[in-house]
Amino acid sequence: MEADFWQQRWRDGQIGFHQDRVTPLLEQYWDALALPSGSRVFVPLAGKSLDMLWLAARGHRVLGVELSRIAVEQFFGEHRLQPQIHETRFGKHYVAGEIELILGDAFALDTDALAACAGVYDRAALIALPADMRKRYVADLYARLPAGCHGLLITLEYPQHEKQGPPFSVTEDEVRALYQPDWGVETLERRDILAAQPSFVAEGVTALHTSVYRIVRKT
Repeated sequence: MEADFWQQRWRDGQIGFHQDRVTPLLEQYWDALALPSGSRVFVPLAGKSLDMLWLAARGHRVLGVELSRIAVEQFFGEHRLQPQIHETRFGKHYVAGEIELILGDAFALDTDALAACAGVYDRAALIALPADMRKRYVADLYARLPAGCHGLLITLEYPQHEKQGPPFSVTEDEVRALYQPDWGVETLERRDILAAQPSFVAEGVTALHTSVYRIVRKT
């Protein structure tokens, strides 16, 4: 899942991972993080997610990062936002109100870029990556978030041999192996969603669950 893969998906309009509504699990569980209004929230591999608007409406300052120029421009265009644009070593920054979206590589962000992030929201980033990249993603990118950072992580679980990702199946055991001991991991919910996902059924998937975790950076 290198950069070219995702760039092509956006060019071809193959963005089934994009939701046309705010993620219900975000609405249900965000308050479990107890982040005060004004906190900066990091959204990796952000696409043009409506979840960023929801977080901003809750009073948070949103910092997203996305590789695709199409996704970034569509996000601001579809919501009639007029961003101010400037460039840094991390890429091109689009800023409108409480939302800042960096057109660039998430792996290029350093501790300075993420130092002010009190929260992280990951719905479609971890599960978008194959196993080897998931290890690098957590070991490198999450390690640059500050101590005390609180996160909401949403994953999918299904028999991986029944479907070619992305999205990939990420079990609770893998989540804990990836994040602990640097992050505390608490499972908030595991829910059977197969009946609500006909595209997975059509591909022959026999079981599908979504899990929600609260994570907290210890060191």
